[in-house]
Amino acid sequence: MIDMKNVSVIYDNGAVALENVNVHIGKGEFVFIVGASGAGKSTFVKLLLREILPTSGAIRVNGKDVVHMQHDEVPYLRRGLGVIFQDYRLLPEKTVFENVAFAMQVIEAPRRKMQRSVNSVLDVVGLREKYKCFPNQLSGGEQQRVAIARAIVNDPAILIADEPTGNLDPETSWEIMDIFRRINAVGTTIVMATHDKTIVDTMKKRVIAINDGHIVRDDVRGGYGYEDADK
Repeated sequence: MIDMKNVSVIYDNGAVALENVNVHIGKGEFVFIVGASGAGKSTFVKLLLREILPTSGAIRVNGKDVVHMQHDEVPYLRRGLGVIFQDYRLLPEKTVFENVAFAMQVIEAPRRKMQRSVNSVLDVVGLREKYKCFPNQLSGGEQQRVAIARAIVNDPAILIADEPTGNLDPETSWEIMDIFRRINAVGTTIVMATHDKTIVDTMKKRVIAINDGHIVRDDVRGGYGYEDADK
């Protein structure tokens, strides 16, 4: 699903964001990416989305050569990825249904399939009855549920979440993680960058710790181990 080989990212000012990173993430895995602010987590995520390119090294995501693909191939890479951010990024002038449907409109999905798929994922996140609401009528947790529905409506092979619980209270965070658990249970690969120690320690999934641009730990059933990542 995801392969990084000898990947380094060095910015124009000489700052090293990642150095000689080697990672393999297989189909159906649930992986937490942890580390202090500035450690390289965001760079790791941006590489998967091809928002940036590595200075050196090879990256394959969902069978596609991310480094050498043509510019017009990038949208096809991203169609196989679902992406969720800390700040939801919903369209304020669109309803819940329209926000989720927008992801299918982009790929020109048939209207009948769109109706069926949007209703289905709103059921998954427990928001079917709020399909007519606008984002400003929803709580933060509900907005994140909409963002998750939008991310999975096209049935992506890989779901990438960047601090998805960062703006949520603990109870709501666990409700969101329960949704992620159910999505992962049906075979979707999940890569989640997070600072949430409690969630990582409790779920006991694979943990990749990044510190100063290096992978310092890769545990199959890991904990947050912040002190380990900083050594």
